[in-house]
Amino acid sequence: MTDMPSQTAASAAPDADVRQTEKSAPKLTRSIGVVGGTLLTLSCLTPASSLFVIVPDSFATLGTGAALTIAIAAVLCIGVAFTYSELGTLIPSSGGEYAMVGTLMGRLAGWLVFILSLIVVMIVPPIIALGTADYLAPIVHLDAQWTAAGVMLLATVMGLLDLRANAWITGIFLVLEVVACAVVAFLGFTHTHRSASVLVHPVMDAGHGHSTPVTAGLIIAGLATALFILQGFSTAVYLAEEMENPRRNVSRTVLWTLAIGAAVVMIPVVAITLGAPDLKTLGAGDVAGMVQSWSNSSIGTFVSLCIALAIINAAIVMVIQNSRVVFSSARDAAWPTSVNRAFSHVSKRFNSPWVATLVVGVPGAVLCFVNLDTLSEVTGVAVAAMYVFVALGALVSRRGAHKHRAAWRMPLWPAIPALLVLVLVWVLWQQSTKSLLITGFIVAGAAVYWAVYLRPRQSTHWVISVPEDEQAPTEETALSPVNA
Repeated sequence: MTDMPSQTAASAAPDADVRQTEKSAPKLTRSIGVVGGTLLTLSCLTPASSLFVIVPDSFATLGTGAALTIAIAAVLCIGVAFTYSELGTLIPSSGGEYAMVGTLMGRLAGWLVFILSLIVVMIVPPIIALGTADYLAPIVHLDAQWTAAGVMLLATVMGLLDLRANAWITGIFLVLEVVACAVVAFLGFTHTHRSASVLVHPVMDAGHGHSTPVTAGLIIAGLATALFILQGFSTAVYLAEEMENPRRNVSRTVLWTLAIGAAVVMIPVVAITLGAPDLKTLGAGDVAGMVQSWSNSSIGTFVSLCIALAIINAAIVMVIQNSRVVFSSARDAAWPTSVNRAFSHVSKRFNSPWVATLVVGVPGAVLCFVNLDTLSEVTGVAVAAMYVFVALGALVSRRGAHKHRAAWRMPLWPAIPALLVLVLVWVLWQQSTKSLLITGFIVAGAAVYWAVYLRPRQSTHWVISVPEDEQAPTEETALSPVNA
């Protein structure tokens, strides 16, 4: 929608808008089930690009402790997945986190979560895309930044197509990247150079052939990046408006994606940790080089090309996901009237929010020419902070009108979300001052925008909407149990 309340549609005449019904509001088309949603969500988690682009930095700072850190993050993500599954089926909206939190905790909380998600939306795809040239090197040498920009533009074009077509295209790419991960895992396990004890008693290179233990403080600090590595299973809630039977399929997609994605990342990480010839090589994070040393040039080239395809796949799915966030924010009137009208426009041919897709993809191509090292840390902070808000939303999700809604309900509530909040705040406390200050500055600026522009216009702006036909029914009116 544009600047009107959730019961109205986008229009230039405000008085006429107020009289229009929910039916005229811009809507997305339901076209995917659990399989399609899982393919898209796994592609957004993109285990191969996380493994080959982000994990090498963890090897540099954590040595053999990278696997343990990711394993701890995976355990945390189980709790996060429970909160997403419950809130995603209770409040199915393409707005994802901000719609869930805003509906349960108020508009200001929803707005701050939207800003945190916007950080991830704009920064993560270019970070991933910048790894493309390295893995195309066996067949062609390209400039990293220009190649990444080309990947972002290609992803933008693909994002303009029908979602069902993209589900199968990205599914094919996903198969190739899983094959690459399996090959790396096999080679690593068949060329081990150290015992499995280094996984629970981690060490890292100290130079001159010596090693030093990895401290608990380093592991805690590394959890933000590890959460970033596994982040992506939440894409299912962004697709809730395009899923058939979202109250059943969203939770299944979230949980299946986390389980499969974590396994696809963790198994090769353990294999690489044990198979690296020495700690110095492990810390360098040259996975392609290790694959070459374990096999031959043909296998190394195949793996590198699969990784490059995985990165392209990730960029496509991230643009799809992120455009839905921008679309939903415009429908909920987060911006001036003309901007809302443009961002919420849906293509009649492909049923995709094409302006929102361009808004995400084109600036992403530009960001490929910016140094993103610091922004990578900021993204990790933003992901952890966003999870805190979602966990807080889960704590208040069973009160008032939402208490009797027939949604998927997590086990061990409220212990799981309460524990998540405590652990995630602790993780944030261990992050660098610089990344915390940058994120805090962005959030503070968003709060000022809320106070100056959105709050005085709260009758017409930032009215968080959930399609009325997809509101979770009350337990009394539900036809069948959702938890079955």
